Amino acid sequence: MKPLTYRILLRKEPEGGYTVIIPSLPGCVTYGDSIDEAIEMAKEAIELYINSLKEHGEEIPTEREMLEYTLTVEVHA
Repeated sequence: MKPLTYRILLRKEPEGGYTVIIPSLPGCVTYGDSIDEAIEMAKEAIELYINSLKEHGEEIPTEREMLEYTLTVEVHA
């Protein structure tokens, strides 16, 4: 098995803990009470997601062709 690398986004939740989104894997979202737990949960979620893709004969997404930008917009109230 070759290693795959995925970018994850952690969002601090108002009620506590962190939601983790894996942008390259649509619908792959998890949660952890701490940053460390959220990262561990993300690893597990990615592994399960990829195993499911393999079982169904689907292509495994990679981030090779991914571009990332950060945009700042002004919002007028």
